[in-house]
Amino acid sequence: MIRKIVVDIAAFSYILLFVYAALTKLLDYQKFVVQLGQSPMLTDFARFLAWSIPGVEMLISLLLIFQTTRLTGFYAAFSLMTMFTTYIVLASRFSDYVPCSCGGIIQNMSWAQHLIFNLVFLLLVVIAILLYTTTSNHKVLSHETNGVVL
Repeated sequence: MIRKIVVDIAAFSYILLFVYAALTKLLDYQKFVVQLGQSPMLTDFARFLAWSIPGVEMLISLLLIFQTTRLTGFYAAFSLMTMFTTYIVLASRFSDYVPCSCGGIIQNMSWAQHLIFNLVFLLLVVIAILLYTTTSNHKVLSHETNGVVL
């Protein structure tokens, strides 16, 4: 039961994070495009990323809502958060000036705070994946043995 609660909290946290992030980017779309364009690593892809990042965040949120797609959503969330974290490390280490293209309250974080924030969410999704797969394997085992837990 505790495992399910932790997995549900992780899913809800990611849904909240990604929906919030996607909506703030889309609501201030022009600013988001400009900020992406100011990044030396993303300039050529700014227009494409301005639509695709919020779209992917919303898609992952949808995957996390449903039990049948939740594990796929967790893996997708892990992948996207890993990309964001890698970008933060590269941008903060190798670029002189890179504006944060995040929206809302997240844009007020320093690069160090943002990195810690992302690492916490990465840890959360890893824990969720481990607990989800452990819980799923436990259900399969108990189902296959007619309720007898091995």
